[in-house]
Amino acid sequence: MNRKMFLKDIPLILIGTSIYAFGLVNLNIANNLAEGGVSGITLILYALFKFDPAYSTLLINIPLIIIGGKILGKRSLVYTVIGTLSLSAFLWIWQRVPIEINLQHDLLIVALLAGLLAGIGSGLVYKVGGTTGGSDIVARILEKNYGISMGRSLFALDVLVLLLSLTYIDLQRMMYTLIVSYVFSRVIDSILDGGYSAKGLLIVSNHSEEIAPILMTTLERGVTFLQGEGAFSGAEKKIIYIVVSAREISEIKRIVQEFDPTAFVSVLNVHEVEGEGFTYLRPQTSILRRKKVTE
Repeated sequence: MNRKMFLKDIPLILIGTSIYAFGLVNLNIANNLAEGGVSGITLILYALFKFDPAYSTLLINIPLIIIGGKILGKRSLVYTVIGTLSLSAFLWIWQRVPIEINLQHDLLIVALLAGLLAGIGSGLVYKVGGTTGGSDIVARILEKNYGISMGRSLFALDVLVLLLSLTYIDLQRMMYTLIVSYVFSRVIDSILDGGYSAKGLLIVSNHSEEIAPILMTTLERGVTFLQGEGAFSGAEKKIIYIVVSAREISEIKRIVQEFDPTAFVSVLNVHEVEGEGFTYLRPQTSILRRKKVTE
């Protein structure tokens, strides 16, 4: 295990579990909103038997971690243990810190905020490859032993837990809980997909060698040629592949249209992008560079 990366990842896991636990205690528990997965089970036990979620989190997760230890792998196992222990610790702490969030009993705002905090907290943990145990481990076991995809098993487990939650909440609060789950999933997607949204474009044209230099100089973006062949004509073509921000698509279409009105342009969703122009500073445009020289 890379020691430097380990020391960098652990603070994010601790921050993430702290945020998640804070929302669970001060929003979900305080307003009788349910939750999916193992966290949802701990809320059921708390509502029905007043069993502290800090302890039930450990009691449920420890056997699961022992069973799923071989499946997780060394790094993932260590991160899961740290995530589970820190989540339990923060649940214990936040229940004993006198904080009251006054949202004037507006359950919609509560649901939105609960989903936001849960998504940010879990997203930080998932971003570094960690988990907080629970249903993730169960899903991996089912996938390995029975061939059930993780997506299906996680969904089924969440539905089961939410149905069981109707033992202590009414249907109205269940609907708000579904809002929490939706916001939670969207926030996690945003965090895991990277900080910048981007689009990939495939441009098929007979004038690719003329279009590419204009794209590079105008947009200051890298361009890659992919080798293609027309299925009908059998002619070889150079296909342009370029990744840009969404706002630059119209400019690219304009440039391509000028050179080849019959060009085929396909716009793709890019879920994560790293590199110059996206995750660190883009080079200055040629106009700015010329201006500095003349000054």
